[in-house]
Amino acid sequence: MGDEADRTYDAVTRELLLDEDYDVDFTPDGLLVHGRLFAFLDEDDLIVELPAARSADLRSRGVAEPFSGVHGGPSRNWVRVSDRELWSELAREAHTYVGEPPVGRQS
Repeated sequence: MGDEADRTYDAVTRELLLDEDYDVDFTPDGLLVHGRLFAFLDEDDLIVELPAARSADLRSRGVAEPFSGVHGGPSRNWVRVSDRELWSELAREAHTYVGEPPVGRQS
């Protein structure tokens, strides 16, 4: 992994851990909210889970690339982002998406 990517990922991680509004756990696998993975570093890219429509939008504009996990082909929700200036924003979006309970499942 590149030093710049590591430093940026560390900065995003610190930012989220220090923000009292975010419930974030840092593990060797990546960043978790309520025990669910929402972001991690893969080589020099940030991998985040976002709503399918948001992921599709980022891919169509060339901001992100599809991410293929260990279970086969590309995911519709997980994307690979190389532009480190976007990592903080997209990590926060991923945290909100993964951390919020689905509508109708709160009762």
